Amino acid sequence: MQSEILNLDDIKILVDSFYGKVREDDLLSPIFNRVIEDRWPEHLKRMYTFWQTVLLGEHTYFGSPFPPHAHLAITKEHFDQWLDLFFISIDENFVGEKAEEAKWRASKMAEIFQHKIARYQYAIQK
Repeated sequence: MQSEILNLDDIKILVDSFYGKVREDDLLSPIFNRVIEDRWPEHLKRMYTFWQTVLLGEHTYFGSPFPPHAHLAITKEHFDQWLDLFFISIDENFVGEKAEEAKWRASKMAEIFQHKIARYQYAIQK
């Protein structure tokens, strides 16, 4: 049953659904599993606080989301797949304004991260 994203429990459903898909995805799982290793519970908790802060305005996430991604050898293909899985996870579970905002914010984040990673990779090749 689809509902609106209203609280931390909803954020947990979104994050768990999404990362469940990522962990099974042929393109993304090797990257995530290599970086996260056995720290999935820690990563999920961090993602709960990130999306809780972004979507609900409850400031529980502290840090900068980009630096852990800067050194990854990921391309537009990876970001497109990440977004596809994120959108599927939202559409399976949620409707409403916050669901649409989550999609918009994820799209913008993917765009910015992709640009920054490309710039970083270009700089280290020089």
